[in-house]
Amino acid sequence: MNAIVDRSAPQMEDIRFAFGTCSLGIVLVAVSTRGVVAILLDDDRDALRRALANAFPRARLAAAETALRGTVATVVTFLDAPHGRLDLPLDIRGSALEQSVWQALRDVPVGRTTTYGQVARALPLAATAQDVGAACAANVLAVAIPCHRVIKADGSIAGYRWGVQRKRKLTNRERAA
Repeated sequence: MNAIVDRSAPQMEDIRFAFGTCSLGIVLVAVSTRGVVAILLDDDRDALRRALANAFPRARLAAAETALRGTVATVVTFLDAPHGRLDLPLDIRGSALEQSVWQALRDVPVGRTTTYGQVARALPLAATAQDVGAACAANVLAVAIPCHRVIKADGSIAGYRWGVQRKRKLTNRERAA
């Protein structure tokens, strides 16, 4: 149901989106015909709309607050208690390297962390720690692809698309569970 599929994005498509509020701020959830295609975090709705438009420049974006109410509620519950996997179909898009990194991250157990270098060495494709970091930065599915579980080799927290403070909250929350 949540498999990473190797496919390129369609030339033009419809993507519906809606907003929710969680302990990490405002979340934008976007859905394609195949599943949840983006989970974005910020404190500003306009910034989230711009981020969605930048991530899917060829898509027709449409607000769908009522239609996506249940999906947003499921995502908010998951963001507030990120244990296991998100129980929604995901439409995961990326290069072969990105998808390989994202699958490796989905295999990191809740409450554990790994380093960029460890992920790179474990991949079936040749990659560096910097490649892993770039794949994490390209991830548009917050927490569903748990990039927050990747830390620096020295054990410090650095870099997170949605802010280091959110990353710290997520890793602490998972460790406490």
